[in-house]
Amino acid sequence: MAEGIMEISDSSFDSEVIQSEKPVLVDFWAPWCGPCKAIGPIIEELAGEFSDKIKFAKCNVDDNPVSPGKFGIKAIPTLIFFKQGKVVDQITGMVAKSKLQQTINSVL
Repeated sequence: MAEGIMEISDSSFDSEVIQSEKPVLVDFWAPWCGPCKAIGPIIEELAGEFSDKIKFAKCNVDDNPVSPGKFGIKAIPTLIFFKQGKVVDQITGMVAKSKLQQTINSVL
């Protein structure tokens, strides 16, 4: 896992995301997903730029089926932005880095 990005599981989801004091971007992904692999380096770059303001987490949907089910995730990659324990934005699929930067700035 890249620096500034944590791997979360169904069991750590509430403590790391819902109870986080900082906003959290959760990347729901799977190792076999091409677009997930493509967006990975972009998220790593953003973690380098924004990790002082927002927490970055990845949740493998194959290993952790409960969390994606809770948020109605049907396609990956899905990025969900949480603030004060609530979903404030969601992006599904491969998007440009500039779109992710805009969304992060709107969440902060």
